[in-house]
Amino acid sequence: MNDTPQHSDRREEFDRVWGNLPGWGQLAAVNHTTIGLRFILTGTVFFLIGGLLAMLIRTQLALPDQDILSVNAYNQVFTMHGTVMMFLFAIPILEGGAMYLIPKMIGARDLVFPRLSALGYYCYLFGGIIVVSSLLLDMAPAAGWFMYPPLSNGVFSPGKGPDFWLLGITFVEISAISAGVELVVSILRTRTNGMSLRQMPIFCWYILAMALMIIFGFPPLILASIMLELERAADFVFFGVAGGGDPLLWQHLFWLFGHPEVYIIFFPAAGIVSTLLPVFAQRTLVGYRWIVLAIIVQGFISFGLWVHHMYTVGIPKLGLAFFSVASMIVAIPTGIQIFAWVATLWTGRVVFRLPMLWIIGFLLVFVCGGLTGVMLALVPFDWQAHDTHFVVAHMHYVLVGGMVFPLIAGFYYWLPHVSGRMPSETLGRWGFWLFFIGFNMTFLIMHLTGLFGMPRRVYTYEAGLGWEWFNLISSVGGFITALGVAVIIVDIALHFRFGRKAEQNPWNADSLEWAVEMPVTTYNFASLPEIKSRHPLWEDPDLPHTIATGQHGLPEIGHGRREIYGSDAVTGQLKDVIHLPSNSWIPLQAASMIAVVCLGLLTKYYWVALAGAVLALMFLIRWSWHNGAHPLAAPKTEDWERTDPPLHSRTFSGPGLWGVLVALIANGTLFSSLIFGWFYLWTSAPLWNTPADGPLSLVALTGSGILLTLAAGLFAWAVGRLRKGDDSLLEPLLWVVSALGAAHFGWLLWEAIDAPLTPTTLAHDSLLSLMLWYLLLQSGLATLASVLQALRVRVGYVDASLPYEPVVVLPLWAYATGAFWISFAAFMLLPMTWSGA
Repeated sequence: MNDTPQHSDRREEFDRVWGNLPGWGQLAAVNHTTIGLRFILTGTVFFLIGGLLAMLIRTQLALPDQDILSVNAYNQVFTMHGTVMMFLFAIPILEGGAMYLIPKMIGARDLVFPRLSALGYYCYLFGGIIVVSSLLLDMAPAAGWFMYPPLSNGVFSPGKGPDFWLLGITFVEISAISAGVELVVSILRTRTNGMSLRQMPIFCWYILAMALMIIFGFPPLILASIMLELERAADFVFFGVAGGGDPLLWQHLFWLFGHPEVYIIFFPAAGIVSTLLPVFAQRTLVGYRWIVLAIIVQGFISFGLWVHHMYTVGIPKLGLAFFSVASMIVAIPTGIQIFAWVATLWTGRVVFRLPMLWIIGFLLVFVCGGLTGVMLALVPFDWQAHDTHFVVAHMHYVLVGGMVFPLIAGFYYWLPHVSGRMPSETLGRWGFWLFFIGFNMTFLIMHLTGLFGMPRRVYTYEAGLGWEWFNLISSVGGFITALGVAVIIVDIALHFRFGRKAEQNPWNADSLEWAVEMPVTTYNFASLPEIKSRHPLWEDPDLPHTIATGQHGLPEIGHGRREIYGSDAVTGQLKDVIHLPSNSWIPLQAASMIAVVCLGLLTKYYWVALAGAVLALMFLIRWSWHNGAHPLAAPKTEDWERTDPPLHSRTFSGPGLWGVLVALIANGTLFSSLIFGWFYLWTSAPLWNTPADGPLSLVALTGSGILLTLAAGLFAWAVGRLRKGDDSLLEPLLWVVSALGAAHFGWLLWEAIDAPLTPTTLAHDSLLSLMLWYLLLQSGLATLASVLQALRVRVGYVDASLPYEPVVVLPLWAYATGAFWISFAAFMLLPMTWSGA
């Protein structure tokens, strides 16, 4: 690339504005490239920990009657292996890859909420440390990575192991949902000018579907974890039959998360396959629109399959038939994608480079895993194979074949981005063949182990049952697989020093991420191009040069703001310029205090947890204050008032509104799961008991609800006036709204404290208590946000010329009001009607 003096000066200016702080200041970085690489590196470390635990399992099972691990130690090891691989490796490393790639693919300089990305990483890091530290402290959970009650309750698991799992994993789930919100809004609102949904890279479709599935799929597990921790720590009753609960409620909530998670893991990996195949086939992807349709259908169907994990718990026959058919139907959109991949290879001129080898391995292994999945979808076969090693083999063929093979292909493919060097074909091929042979030795044979009757989760077995040779071969294969992983790690480590220097776009790829400099800069693009094609680099090979020399949009950086384009969600047409916050310590500070909350709850030093919660809230308030039009977030210059297109803070549809709406979808999913739990126990729990006289006052709830509705209506009226350019009464109106919200909060809090609820005795009262505290959280958040808005109006950060923040707060009031009246109907009015009937 031609490095002229003018180009060098521009690069220095961009580096000054977009660069990370030196030394310890790196911890304050919010840049998506830095955060994405941290996710990937941390996920790799957890992968190695999970792999070490897997080797302990295979060592124990290699021969019969071994006592290398005790019963309790083995249970801890297999529980932590599943936990680490599913929660600390698979989802985070794929999210990290998406965070790294998405802005580069859509022509943006960063994700739309950089501080949220940083908070998500630190929540992931600290949550993962909490979970893994239980192993070092000999307090690891031993109830399985699925944590089924009653095995995980205080009676059968009296130690702190399940508490480490519940608090740590919930902490990690905050990270996952924050990444989901980040990715959805970034893909929909920050594509470069002209990149419509039809021109969007196929990888972005997969990531959009993954992120939306996280938004809908993870909240049920968060709710279930909160409920189980309340049952363990405070003796609430949700899953105990004697108090009107039901342990099957946990299974429903867990698998409402657990089965979509399979596709959450699969989609980014399939996105890698769909991205790499056209490059190495040197032709466009066959069936782009069909693949997009398949992604949408598969994501939708995946939420209707969770019960196929529960065929043996006593599901009615009609339900078994429905979920069996749905489990087979989901193979159709998967088949569409596989046929499109095969057609792309068939009609192209395939170049068998190292990443392509891993893609071929994926196709072979994943198809086999899909076939055994269709077998397990059949109820009679599932009854026979359930809880045997056949299921373990199927799960690894789908998850490792469907995720790890494409992930390593992607590592090798995008490695020049980070290092500026090309990977080694020789060492890389050694790593592939060791991994491929070892993996199939381990899990292909394990299908037979399961068909011969070996159950899952047994720590030893007697000789003479016919399982000895199968287990020995699987264990040898496991160690060959581990050797392959070691070769890959050595290869990548050596690559950074000895790899051949990469040219611009070394694979002759078609997508925009290869238009950046290598190694990649913190700002990606010195100017933002207009894109009208799915294959911009094939149609304009000179695009990297024109971008680097500032011949496209937003080439100036003298104003000192971090700026990206804001575009229409469908057409990709330019709407506004989004200014982003710079390096910040607040995400690390807030995540650290949330970690203190978790540690305080673990150790039962509740005053420590309370102090951590207060400090976390203070940091989050500071986060909110240093936002939008605050001078620290976006330095004001002479062009502040006269930009075309306008800065997003001058509009009513900035990214904050989109972020709040997507976050409220996740919040609504958690709330819907709570409603589901209420109706499930009400209709299915064997000893459910609805008291004749309700413990809550209808008058008090109605009165507090009226106050909440008035506050929401008044806030909506204030926003309506602001939309017309009238801010004359904005501050007093916001103070009145805050007062009404505070009055509602106080009245509802008094009712929650004063009501004769017995949550330690009845599941009915446990759910009512949880509902009340949930509603208090929603209205309290809306009230606090209104107070902050009133203060920001006073200091000049919000007015008719800076109007977008009140529009962001309005959905909080609408949601809090809707959740209150839905809860009022579901928890109060319907039980009365039922009792009267």
